[in-house]
Amino acid sequence: MRLSYIVIPLLVGAVAYAWYWKKIHPEVITVTVTSVQKGDVEATIANTRAGTIKACRRAMLSPSIGGQISDLPFKEGNFAKKDAVLLRVWNEDLKAEVTYNEKAIEAAQDAAVATCLQAEVAKRNADRAIRLRRAGTISQEEFDRVSTGAEVHRANCKAAKSNISVARARLAASETLLLRTILYAPFDGVVAKINGELNEYVTPSPPGILTPPVIDLIEPGCFLVSVPIDEVDAPKVKMGMHARVTLDAWRGRVFEAEVSRMGSYVVDREKQARTVDLELEFKHVIDLDALLVGYSADADIVLQTHQNVLRIPSEAFLDDTHVLVFNPNSKMLEKRMVKKGLHNWSFTEIVAGLKEGEQLVTSLGVEGVKEGALVELDTKAVPANEAPNND
Repeated sequence: MRLSYIVIPLLVGAVAYAWYWKKIHPEVITVTVTSVQKGDVEATIANTRAGTIKACRRAMLSPSIGGQISDLPFKEGNFAKKDAVLLRVWNEDLKAEVTYNEKAIEAAQDAAVATCLQAEVAKRNADRAIRLRRAGTISQEEFDRVSTGAEVHRANCKAAKSNISVARARLAASETLLLRTILYAPFDGVVAKINGELNEYVTPSPPGILTPPVIDLIEPGCFLVSVPIDEVDAPKVKMGMHARVTLDAWRGRVFEAEVSRMGSYVVDREKQARTVDLELEFKHVIDLDALLVGYSADADIVLQTHQNVLRIPSEAFLDDTHVLVFNPNSKMLEKRMVKKGLHNWSFTEIVAGLKEGEQLVTSLGVEGVKEGALVELDTKAVPANEAPNND
């Protein structure tokens, strides 16, 4: 009993002393800080999923009629000039038909000459019959027979000339059909892909059934970026806005671009957010040497820029309006309300509440970091505000 009188006061005293010691010697927390500095802040929007590098002109070509491939003048990777023959389908039967129709025109012309000569003879006979009838030398019946014969020959001459036009139209039709067996390059380009070999049978895609194109022709040296953005952001984007493009294939390199086209409708894909497609045009020709069609790309479209304004890293915010400021005199953290301006993932413009040079805590995830905490600075950490503004 007497022992408890001694132990209990000792325990209470020990707890009280520990509490008092902790109060006058609080635990010091090591934190990372950044200074409030001036710089540029941009309001940007980004694509919702990966975009794609595309050629300015790309044609997926197939002959308009089916048949066996008889000629493939180019190989994959070859350059083809505009109107160069890329492919021929076997067409000897159509060539023979063209030759036949050419000869048919010659025959029709010769027949027209003979028929029209006969018409001229019949006309002269009719003119003679008129004079003889006036003189009373021939009967009315003979006059009618000669006159009618002249009209018949004149009509035959006209029909023979029309047959020439018919033959020419038939030749044009056969030549057009022959042209459908030949695939021409619609522009200067590189043959990127050939789906077919000599003597293989090719056919155009029937309605509702997609078949691979025989020739994939790409215009070299001209590229653009196609990126989807959220439908909510679409009204903010205007033609000519500046954009920065990054590629997985060229990490660390930024390509300057601008908005050259906006989609005219919202893309609605099942189980995906609705988006609007943008096309971005590269500003510097030298950048095009590094590109290949099909590269994945991401883009930040710059909506607005404020230059030389107070800014802090966006990660320094406790919530939407508060930050923790380091007081160098008391070595404690103070909670401060601020007013924001432009912001992005990296930086936020400060309109009111902070002064240039004040230090903010960025290591908010460290245990014990809160208003009133006693802290020391981590001198090894790089201040976040010294990082470049790439957003």
